[in-house]
Amino acid sequence: MQKLYFISILFLAAACSKQLTEEPKGLVLGSVGISNLASLESALTGAYGSLQVPWESGFTTVSQIAMTMGGDDLTTHPGSNKEEFREFDRFSVADLNSRMLPIWRGCYKTIQSTTNIINNYTKVQDGTEASVQAIVGEAYFLRGLCYYWLTRFWGEVPIIPSEQYQAEYLTIKKSPVAEVYKLVEADLLKAEAWVPTARRSAGRPNKGAVKSLLADVYLTQGGWPINDASKYALAATKAKEVIDNKTAFGFDLYQGGFLKIFAGGTNEDVFALYTRGQWITYNSFYGLSTMPENEGGWSDFFPEINFFNNFPEGSRKDATFSTSFVINGATIPWQDVTTKHPYYKKFIIQTGTKATYMSNNPVIMIRYAHVLLIYAEAQARSGSVNTEAYAAINAVRKRAGLNDLPAGLAGNDFINAVIDERAWEFAGEWNRWFDLVRLERVEAANANKHPDDLTPAKPITKANYLMPIPGADALMNPHL
Repeated sequence: MQKLYFISILFLAAACSKQLTEEPKGLVLGSVGISNLASLESALTGAYGSLQVPWESGFTTVSQIAMTMGGDDLTTHPGSNKEEFREFDRFSVADLNSRMLPIWRGCYKTIQSTTNIINNYTKVQDGTEASVQAIVGEAYFLRGLCYYWLTRFWGEVPIIPSEQYQAEYLTIKKSPVAEVYKLVEADLLKAEAWVPTARRSAGRPNKGAVKSLLADVYLTQGGWPINDASKYALAATKAKEVIDNKTAFGFDLYQGGFLKIFAGGTNEDVFALYTRGQWITYNSFYGLSTMPENEGGWSDFFPEINFFNNFPEGSRKDATFSTSFVINGATIPWQDVTTKHPYYKKFIIQTGTKATYMSNNPVIMIRYAHVLLIYAEAQARSGSVNTEAYAAINAVRKRAGLNDLPAGLAGNDFINAVIDERAWEFAGEWNRWFDLVRLERVEAANANKHPDDLTPAKPITKANYLMPIPGADALMNPHL
């Protein structure tokens, strides 16, 4: 049986050709490993796992929060041992910054596993066509998701065509961003055709989740660096398909309390990665990461002060932020904690003690609120600000305890209101950074900082919109 190496860091982690012949730590079996429905399902389980291994790979670490600190909704401790976090907040990211590795490695590991499925599923001899397509459709979804995250963070990245190790992958060149997006779209369109309407189990996409991600991909391509305005109409159409069929997909805005969304399992979950709260897989950014030292926390991340001050008052603000803390029986305001900042309440909602680094809360990647606000913005940019666009944003505002937007707003005013609403609704959820990048507003968002917040180490340019390729990989492959 042929043993195949993890491509995730294959072209990266080997120091010499001799090492490439040694027994690998991670194995993926190719065509000989996929021969029936059970082996196909097993391969897919492994693909999900590469996005959920704590501290090492995927989205269950604090990495995606650290990497999006260039937005105005996130910052970190000005001292302590948070230098790697500060590099992102100050736009001085070193290629050896280890906070990038979980996303880079996790995505490429999943890409290898899903490519294995996609390249070899025709060898499956049992199961119905629908049962095979459901599994392969999820593989297409995960691969598209991974390349989407990679290109948003790093721009040009290598496209790996095979699950099997090939020597030329150690000198592979990066693909243009437009080519990466073509692959993302093709994968998601295939997933849209094959993933069923009802999700097979919690933590898996259904057809509505695929459409939602596709809408987000289209919206992003309308802005920098693709700048293809024709994508806005596609984003609006795809988001509207989800809205019109929300009952069939099981989606809606959750009305049982804003904070409960983040414990997972509500009808707001469009796509979430489920964790176990154990060493095998757990969510490590809930709990201690977003608690002040006064409470025994780590102060990895918390909101910038101007962002907090500008946040509209109401029930959503109360649920989003922790503004007072009980220390030794005495209540102190956020101004008196060591960092002199409020903290994110939404990331300490869990069963048991909040002071943990092993939460079993899911990582909610896409919420139904995303779909509504994608539609509102994309519709306004591609056509008219119709009543349905107003209804979409006002549904989010109503739950937040805010009044409806004034009727008759001009197109740009409406679009800016939607962008602001996205900032408030998804505060701290790594959404704001990607909005600022696609809208080319990173520089403006980092001007006029509050005196108690970190400032950029140098003038921001478009080059700072993208992360450096992890240094060990770039050292191995000069094309990276």
